[in-house]
Amino acid sequence: MHQKWFHTTEVEVGTVNRAQTFYIETIEVSRLSALAFFAAGENKYKGKRFFWQNREKTLTLVGLGHAYIIENNEDNERFDLIEDEWKALTKNIVKEASELQPILFGGFSFDPKNDKKGEWEGFPQSHFAVATYQLVLRNDKAYVSIHLVTENEHSLEEFDRLRTERDHLIHAAQVRELKNYEKPVMTKYDEVNKDKYLQSIDTVTSLIKDNWAQKVVIARSLEMQFAQSVSSPQVLSQVMNEQPESYLFGLERDNLLFFGASPERLVKVENGYGYSSCVAGSIKRGKTAEEDKQLGDSLLQDQKNLGEHRYVVEMIAETFAKNCTQFKVPKHPKLLKIRDIQHLYTPVEGKLSKDATILQLVKHLHPTPALGGVPRMKALAMIRQYESMNRGLYAAPIGWVDSEGNGEFAVAIRSAALVDNCAYLYAGGGIVADSEPNSEYEETLVKFRPMLRALGGQLNE
Repeated sequence: MHQKWFHTTEVEVGTVNRAQTFYIETIEVSRLSALAFFAAGENKYKGKRFFWQNREKTLTLVGLGHAYIIENNEDNERFDLIEDEWKALTKNIVKEASELQPILFGGFSFDPKNDKKGEWEGFPQSHFAVATYQLVLRNDKAYVSIHLVTENEHSLEEFDRLRTERDHLIHAAQVRELKNYEKPVMTKYDEVNKDKYLQSIDTVTSLIKDNWAQKVVIARSLEMQFAQSVSSPQVLSQVMNEQPESYLFGLERDNLLFFGASPERLVKVENGYGYSSCVAGSIKRGKTAEEDKQLGDSLLQDQKNLGEHRYVVEMIAETFAKNCTQFKVPKHPKLLKIRDIQHLYTPVEGKLSKDATILQLVKHLHPTPALGGVPRMKALAMIRQYESMNRGLYAAPIGWVDSEGNGEFAVAIRSAALVDNCAYLYAGGGIVADSEPNSEYEETLVKFRPMLRALGGQLNE
């Protein structure tokens, strides 16, 4: 058993100073199913859980309960305020083995200035939490941490109660490990505001031709309804089975689960190095290996997609140039192939300068031209005006940071929001001067597929 205790004092929250103590105890356990541990919190912690697995499947995180929440609605200051409060909370941690670090998990909304109503109404612009019970699976080892942040000086009894509950959760996860989940049963779906979406492509294309912008990403949503309420473990089990090549994530807040399988890293920081991925430009997979290669080769030669990709590479390279002492970018993209779609892909990496942090990189990188457009502020204004929905966390940064500043954020595409017996799926594409509404519409159908399939649905194509 590994144990660690530490104290932080004077945690500043807004304008209030509170003397708090942050207690941690970590134990190494026999390897157990991350999904089963997530499901073990269904009764008590539904609405207060998270799930994360990186693309390489070398790190899986599960959080149950909220030991500490950091939220704000501070527009452009939101990234800095999350970082400041996290640093204040963890400033006195004794640096030990990396697998024992507490993790802050959450996401930032795509556009804090979007005030459209819908399923995201009431969701903050920034939502992050430290879990009461944190599971980390790394390097074939499993660690479960208890986190307690309290103003109570006499908390031994409370911590003993948390230990007892931790043991119950681990036991429940181990005995439920073989549980199988059925696919949800869809009763109907609605392509919300489809006509408005098609019209918006025409409008935005005309504005781009008139030099209002070079590229604008326009998205749309699809609403699914089910015969009965769908559980978070049920959905995550389907996504885990069907999209193993992607970042897998689930974030609950109250009665909303936001989940997805994203192919796209926004940024990763590990031991002073930063890594990002330029993913823009896409085409469907082929039905045979020969057709698949033919489609991939055509994508590598397609000027529209190469142009879209170039915008992303230039912007991410510019951000790394400002935040790194040295960095490298390949000259040409390669193909990133996942189950339903193949993308143009260029990795970027560099040695971070002393003051660069993961949340500062997130702040500067979001939104990339792959999800917003070029130039950024004009594209965001056009999205706000012509897109008929609020993206919420869709296409936004979701991920984690630990107390040493390491972490990783994905771009939350191929994603959906689940609320009771309804799900809202999101997909979009980059609009440029020669975009055509029907081909853009067809592209969104391909991008809907991963979440649609996970939710038991099928489009009438």
